Amino acid sequence: MAALTAIVERYAERDSVLHRADARAKVPAAVLYIFAVTSTREGDWLSLALLVLPVILGAFVSRLGPWFVLRRTFLALPFVLAAVPLLFTREGETIFTVPLLGWTASREGAEAVATILARSWIAVGVAALLVSTTSIVEILRALRWFRVPGLLVATVFFAYRYFYVIGEEAQRMLRARDARSATLPGYRAGRSIRWRASVAGHMVGSLFVRSLERSERVYAAMQARGYQGEHRFLDTLAFPPVQGVVAALVVLYGVAVQLLVRAA
Repeated sequence: MAALTAIVERYAERDSVLHRADARAKVPAAVLYIFAVTSTREGDWLSLALLVLPVILGAFVSRLGPWFVLRRTFLALPFVLAAVPLLFTREGETIFTVPLLGWTASREGAEAVATILARSWIAVGVAALLVSTTSIVEILRALRWFRVPGLLVATVFFAYRYFYVIGEEAQRMLRARDARSATLPGYRAGRSIRWRASVAGHMVGSLFVRSLERSERVYAAMQARGYQGEHRFLDTLAFPPVQGVVAALVVLYGVAVQLLVRAA
């Protein structure tokens, strides 16, 4: 589990001004700023250019670098592909026609797809900065401070923790499989693709059963230690008002960009 923790949370453990900021200021600022980004009109490139500036500044302040944030934004690319049909379904000035299929792409459709892509990249960049500079425990703690239902927060927390448990269990199964496999020089290891798929299916099924059994044991141990559905923390830190003001200014900047550009 320690190895998986080092891989997933290695960026959140760094030290910078953004890392040291309170999660109760960062979480609402990130969520509200994403709402400001997603409200950008189609083809409003000036707003998008202005809205990306705080993300770039945050990348430098967090010492992660713009390239780090840019790489994380590629996670949104598969979801943006769902908007590609707008290129051919939105009516407007024809740009090109796909040979054989006869599909016609419009300038308005291309503008809509490009806007969705830009908004998604900026929004994912904000989320990447939040997750990379804040531990999951602090994020969930901030959500409870804002009165998010405890059942929802507990579900997210357990899903995150079981990610490590299941990952560790899968690693043990893979090591056991490798220990029972032999590869002779000059001979092809394994059998047919169907046989390999059958082995993989049995491993997935075994992992599912082991995960259920492990979860029951963990929950029984938690109940034995007094767990009542609410995570307890030993310390309760005071909310820093200066950081709250900075978070509010970031959100107001996003709102002001939308209002001023639309009024121009």
